[in-house]
Amino acid sequence: MADKIYVEGLNAWFGKVQAVFDIDIKVPEKSITAIIGPSGCGKSTFIRCLNRLHEEVPGAWSKGKVLLDGEDVYKPGMDPVLIRGRMGMVFQKPNPFPTMSIKENVVAGVLLNRRMGGAEIDEVAEKYLRLAALWDEVKDKLDKPGVSLSGGQQQRLCIARALAVEPEVLLADEPASALDPISTAKMEDLFTDLKERYTIVVVTHNMQQAARMSDRTAFFLSGKLIEYDETGTIFTNPTHKETEDYVTGRFG
Repeated sequence: MADKIYVEGLNAWFGKVQAVFDIDIKVPEKSITAIIGPSGCGKSTFIRCLNRLHEEVPGAWSKGKVLLDGEDVYKPGMDPVLIRGRMGMVFQKPNPFPTMSIKENVVAGVLLNRRMGGAEIDEVAEKYLRLAALWDEVKDKLDKPGVSLSGGQQQRLCIARALAVEPEVLLADEPASALDPISTAKMEDLFTDLKERYTIVVVTHNMQQAARMSDRTAFFLSGKLIEYDETGTIFTNPTHKETEDYVTGRFG
């Protein structure tokens, strides 16, 4: 399986405080990679470096290589907006645009890049709501506000919005942490289906979730990548004692 993302020597800071140290990692295409570790270990900072969102924080900066299909996303002249179009992101808390309808939320990003008529807008909205496993639940209320949906539905709406701009990679920062168990199960099933078309990197505190749905798992501790392997190996036969202690619940 080819590598979609290749990271080499990635370091990241908030001002003078270093949050991520010398990360080397390869993410296979059309797979799910889980990032696990205790709070404050650099998981979210790491994935925000992948699509250059980290630098949007005042005083934040990074150095190192992040290659997307072999092209360095940090090379001079590279447009961060284009990178974020290729690597979409879903956040911990669902964030539908509050003044927009369900349908408008889905197509908002697409309309920034191209003009569409009403029929095409309807087609795009339906396509990506279906892809996000939400169409059957909202098809009769597309003009209702996106924020009128339940938390789990709002998160799937945000996934539909991210997918509508046709990214190659979907980054998800604890996307199920605010959801109930039923919505979490739907989210996991959705990601499992989506990996046939997308490369997915998921930050999660839920180790059972990582074990259930990911192909590979990376364990972070104190800003460092301790271990990265196939998920079954990480959870049943890890190489490092820190990894074993974390996945067995001895700390974290």
